[in-house]
Amino acid sequence: MKQAKVLVVDDMPDNRMVLNMVLVTNGYNVVEAEDGEQALEMVRRHEPDVIFMDLAMPKMDGLTTTKVLKSNPNTRLIPVVILTAATSREDRIECLEAGADDYLHKPFHRLELLTRLKALTALKRHTDEMDHASAVLQCMAQIVEQRDHYTAGHCASVAETAVAIGSALGVPNEDLETLRLGGLLHDLGKIGVPDVILHKPTKLDDAEMAVIRTHPLLGDELLKPLHSMQRVRPLIRSHHERLDGTGYPDGLKGLQIPLLVRILSVADVYTALASQRRYKPAFDDQRCLSILREEADRGWWDNGVVEALAATLIWPKEELLAAVG
Repeated sequence: MKQAKVLVVDDMPDNRMVLNMVLVTNGYNVVEAEDGEQALEMVRRHEPDVIFMDLAMPKMDGLTTTKVLKSNPNTRLIPVVILTAATSREDRIECLEAGADDYLHKPFHRLELLTRLKALTALKRHTDEMDHASAVLQCMAQIVEQRDHYTAGHCASVAETAVAIGSALGVPNEDLETLRLGGLLHDLGKIGVPDVILHKPTKLDDAEMAVIRTHPLLGDELLKPLHSMQRVRPLIRSHHERLDGTGYPDGLKGLQIPLLVRILSVADVYTALASQRRYKPAFDDQRCLSILREEADRGWWDNGVVEALAATLIWPKEELLAAVG
């Protein structure tokens, strides 16, 4: 197992030296920074597994630096331990609210520091493994797409459209990320559908449709072991449900279908309508919206979601015309 890398951030050289000695003698690889600005650069260059962060520093203090790290998708999963001489409950709460994963009082006890560090490095390793598993799943989804050149790029387009609709509806950032992942992975289960069915140029018979309809369930099963994917699973399982209960695999109706699923469903159908297939040409936005509105009136899709999609398609054009005019 490779050495865990620890970034020590403190404006006091003596403090950095003490921590460095403790960590190096216990098998850790150590890099140092003397303030928050330098810490951000060291994180970019060295990708540490854990960060020990002093609270009071010039230029950029520990709280501000922690907030920056935790707001960046590329660094938010790196555990941050705040080191401070402050002892009040309010100080501890402030550190945790900034996003710190742990808090150590100075002067620290060597064994306590090493015990917490061991736990945090194990957590980071587990998180990295989950990220790797997520990346593997996304690669699998891309393999499914590449089996048919007509659907190449479909999942990325669905993800982009779903996020645009979610933004128009004021969905929180965390849910936008769920929509993005749901879009990328929604057809993952098709990896279990034979090519002869996926590539059939004519209408599928009942037996073939039954096989196609297993793909949301298989996709859900593939994500089931991954803790980091639990928020995404309902989107994978239910993106073919319809508000009137005629969808699959569970025949959900109305508010049984969560908003994020309703968004993904509309994004999926729009992307398919706007793309060329063996059996149809690509439709323009006007025709896509006309079809979606008819199907929403039929009880399949959420009218509000369809109109949010319409806003994302029309609004950029209006902005362009305003800029030109």
